[in-house]
Amino acid sequence: MQTIPRPLYEEEHEMYRDSVRRFLETEVKPHHADWEEAGVVSRDVWLTAGEAGFLCSNAPEEFGGAGADYRYNAVFTEELGYAGATGPGFAVHSDMAANYILNFGTDEQKHKWLPKMISGECIVALGLSEPGAGSDIKAIKTTAVRDGDEYVINGQKTYISNGQLADIVILACKTDPSAGARGMSFIVVETDRPGFSRGRNLKKLGLLAQDTSELFYTDVRVPVSNLLGKEGQGMGIAVHNLAEERLSIAVHAIGMCKGILDTTIAYTKDRTVFGKPVADFQNTRFKIAEMVAQTQAMQVFVDRCVELAVDKKLDIETAAMAKMVVGELQWRIADECLQFYGGAGYMMEYPIAHYFIDSRIRKIAGGSSEVMREIISRKIFA
Repeated sequence: MQTIPRPLYEEEHEMYRDSVRRFLETEVKPHHADWEEAGVVSRDVWLTAGEAGFLCSNAPEEFGGAGADYRYNAVFTEELGYAGATGPGFAVHSDMAANYILNFGTDEQKHKWLPKMISGECIVALGLSEPGAGSDIKAIKTTAVRDGDEYVINGQKTYISNGQLADIVILACKTDPSAGARGMSFIVVETDRPGFSRGRNLKKLGLLAQDTSELFYTDVRVPVSNLLGKEGQGMGIAVHNLAEERLSIAVHAIGMCKGILDTTIAYTKDRTVFGKPVADFQNTRFKIAEMVAQTQAMQVFVDRCVELAVDKKLDIETAAMAKMVVGELQWRIADECLQFYGGAGYMMEYPIAHYFIDSRIRKIAGGSSEVMREIISRKIFA
């Protein structure tokens, strides 16, 4: 699929893109089927990614990062999507969780966790969703009660990406349950603490190689020094990070749109029906032309959002638009393109089947499409 010029990326970004593609070809794609069978990736790929400088590239050099801007994160995340590499939860680790520590951590916290996050030795999960509290983070029930110089944490989390591998969890909890949204805080919890346990590695419709877990906290004690920011700042911290988190989802989705289309275009040239290639039918050409045009238009929008993120000007409503429209486009493209494969498209030996099952989550994860519409409409009708 041809792409229009993308002026936000310079020569060094494209060189970085080439190195990412080589990494995915040699270190991810050959193992992805095995990871899907196991329901979890190998820790070795995290260490390899860290050694190559692909994790938390926006972290300052003093912690071992590259001190790069968000464009490098975006290149890596987009290429993961293009490759259909949904297994390693790199985006959750680098684009999402790392920002909680980078933006709100103390110097001590940054020096303690960031170097190992960058090297891949320390894998991070975000502990937000609970049974009964998904898109509505205010409804969480996990509590952290102050007891001297420690917090005592009790509660349950679910649908947690990287949950089976995580060494630390950035945990949303209520430090003052009576205060509603103002009583929420974020605390970094190491997973080797007594009282912490991992539940099932949840069996999912898609994202089969990415571990997704239940996490349980029973009288888990952590030092007060593990608090991010101040008590009661949790909602503000979450809102501060949400725009970039949703942009990361849109970036991954646009990469998957392009990957789906390139795979399908190649297949329709080779597959023959009624004595001629599927690509020779007008229906095929028209439908693919429409999807390519839509993807190109969305690419421009996403690239503009990346520019805004680099300049620290991306607002929640714009990020919600990107997450919603690109995520829904990915699902439509996966559905339309699978049809060109006929019965073969239903077979897991073909990449399109993996793209298809991995695309449905785009209308749910990171805030459902319905929640995105609510966020956007509030700005319109304010």
